[in-house]
Amino acid sequence: MDIAIPLFDRFTALDAVGPYEVLSRLPGARVTFVATEAGPCTTDTRMLTLMVERRLEDLPRPEVLVVPGGVGIPEALTDERLIAWIRDAHETSDWTTSVCTGSLLLGAAGILAGLEATTHWIDMDALSPFGARPTARRVVEQGKVITAAGVSSGIDMALTLAARIAGDDVARAIQLSIEYDPEPPFDAGSLEKAGPEIEKLVRDAVARRGAPA
Repeated sequence: MDIAIPLFDRFTALDAVGPYEVLSRLPGARVTFVATEAGPCTTDTRMLTLMVERRLEDLPRPEVLVVPGGVGIPEALTDERLIAWIRDAHETSDWTTSVCTGSLLLGAAGILAGLEATTHWIDMDALSPFGARPTARRVVEQGKVITAAGVSSGIDMALTLAARIAGDDVARAIQLSIEYDPEPPFDAGSLEKAGPEIEKLVRDAVARRGAPA
């Protein structure tokens, strides 16, 4: 089972690596990072670089597609080669998924029209122009299309997908193997819980960086 994760300049690390850690443990899975060109691909912080060994065209028909988001999304949305590959891969995929603002790339490929979808809370309004119906749910399943909210929700999405592919027990075993049992020190992981002061800190930081994850 080929699982493709397309990368682009200034992607968010956990958007891609979180699902990778889950899905790479599926029986028979082969996870491949792809990009428009083989070579180094750097995250939004410029502190981590992944080496991409295959071009998009080297893996045209993956069974599973996982599209991450990142600060580089505005530029990625203008990459017709990437958008066309996502569109074509979706035609034959068993599952097409996204994490965070990766859903905007699905939207640009025409995949979300008429579907409920989610993304990072800062960019929720950006889904509507693609014909999607924004929802704040953490993981949104619409047939073979699954979108996840911001960054860490990619792990939840991948576990949901693992259950759909291999059954609940396999997904539970993967969850145990990565010891995914969150006990965050703060209850500030959503707008409703964090409050306006913390929201402002995030928005200010995002404004300095240029885009959310």
